[in-house]
Amino acid sequence: MKLKTLLLALCVASTTAFAQKVKYSKEERKEMNRYLFNEGFDTASDKKVSTIILKDNTEHQGYSKSWEKQRGQILSITIEDVDTGKPMKFAAADIAEMYLYATEREKSMKAGKFISNIRNYSTKKYSKSVTNDAIPYENQIVSLKNKKEPKAFLMQVINPEFNELITVYHDPFASETISTGFGGAPAFGGGVIKSYYVKKGDKVMWLHKDDFEDNYDFLFGDNAEFMKKYPKNSVEWDYLSFLIYQYTEMNHG
Repeated sequence: MKLKTLLLALCVASTTAFAQKVKYSKEERKEMNRYLFNEGFDTASDKKVSTIILKDNTEHQGYSKSWEKQRGQILSITIEDVDTGKPMKFAAADIAEMYLYATEREKSMKAGKFISNIRNYSTKKYSKSVTNDAIPYENQIVSLKNKKEPKAFLMQVINPEFNELITVYHDPFASETISTGFGGAPAFGGGVIKSYYVKKGDKVMWLHKDDFEDNYDFLFGDNAEFMKKYPKNSVEWDYLSFLIYQYTEMNHG
């Protein structure tokens, strides 16, 4: 009987220790709050030359004219050939990767949104909102919101600088947490994007804020050192970009 009581006590103690939260310093939390993803863009400039690379490695350049979308994701794109001026339509299923440029109008909107939220000043880089760089897209077979029949889409990569292990794609229909502001002053808080499309290994899925904890082990569970330093009961959805960046760095030693 004493043995059973001792084993039960040890079990409870180990469970308590395992469930214990990691306490981070103010400086650590400030670093974790940094938003490292690129901004998601939903339009393309017809003034700058876009580049399309097909699966057979042939390359086409032209000015973006129109596209067909489903829930904001690109099914096909039509460009005006840079040399001939003729329209050329390409299905997402035939494209390996694509590089577009954001419109000045959308960049201005992103810049205005950045300035209107105080939270961004300490968590985001202004240059991410107004980038003049080409925006990368990849071909992926995806089930929209994990519900629709999988199809080939061209999806914007928003972590191109650290996507070796986990790639994150823009969700054009993602909602955000609410910001609050008074009397025309910049808002405080809010503005946190609630969903992305995420690829790890061969799996691509729609990841929502509400499902973050359920998928935490899938994303990071194969790195014991990471899980010890950032257990899922100690971190928040707001830290996703930082966590993916750190996971990538720790896996690279």
